[in-house]
Parts: sequence; structure tokens; C-alpha cells
Amino acid sequence: MPTFDYKFTVNAPQTAVANFHHDTRILKKLTPPPIFVQVHHFEPLGDGSEAEFTLWFGPLPVRWRAIHSDVSGHGFTDTQASGPLRHWQHTHRFTAVSPHTTQVHEHVEYSHYSGRRGLLSRLLFNQPGLYLLFTARKWLTRYHIKKQPAETAITAQG
Repeated sequence: MPTFDYKFTVNAPQTAVANFHHDTRILKKLTPPPIFVQVHHFEPLGDGSEAEFTLWFGPLPVRWRAIHSDVSGHGFTDTQASGPLRHWQHTHRFTAVSPHTTQVHEHVEYSHYSGRRGLLSRLLFNQPGLYLLFTARKWLTRYHIKKQPAETAITAQG
């Protein structure tokens, strides 16, 4: 089964990065153009919570339902329950490098359907495509966390 790993650091405490990623509005903030996300249902992040959304790749809609697990202040996993791939499991981990720096580790295990059914997922969710997606997410994460009011970061430090 193919895997994809991507690591980057954010100049923010680990709790601030975790709180940012636990916000259910984050999917829209971290989806880079030209992809747009339409959220249909998103439960507060917790073990067993569900998210249903459509990713729009231009005029092409890709419907997705994910189940969350292993939710903690150090990360979580989302697993595709239905969607374009045969298997998709995305683990987010947040590790304090220092009191004000956090490493984000994105680990994805995925597989495609064979034949015509897997054509779209093979075109969109491949190693180069994932690299571009997660590079954009790195920039967007840094941008949005930097934009957070100072009191939010202080509160998040708890």
C-alpha cells in the first residue's frame, strides 16, 4: 500500500497547533485553490466523529465521508469511510520541538481502485499531487496560525 509522509514546523506552541487543527472550520482554510470544499456535515472533532464534504476540482465533484479516531492534543486520524479511493487513512501528529515551535507530521496510507473506477483518484491523489497539496497546507497552516490573535495562542498554551 502506498504511503506519503510530510513534515514541517510551525512557529507556535504545540497546543495552539492542535487547537487550530481541531477546529471543524479548518478543512476550508487548509484546502488550497483551485480545489474548493463544500462541507455537508462536520461533527465536533472526537473519536468516532464524522465529516461529510465534497471536494471540487474545477467542475468535478468528489464526495467524501471521513471518520475520526485517536483524537488527542497530539493529533488525530481521519479514515475515509466512503469516497474516491479504495483506502485513505490520514494521521496528523503535532510534536513540540520547543515551547514555541511545533512539528506537524502528516502520514497518509492510501490505495486506489483498479480500472476505470480508480482513474480519477489516481490522477488526483498520487505522490506529486499529495506533495503539492501538503506543501500548500504547510503554508496555509503557518499563515492562519500566525494570523490568530495573541490571546488565542496564549489560551491555547493553557
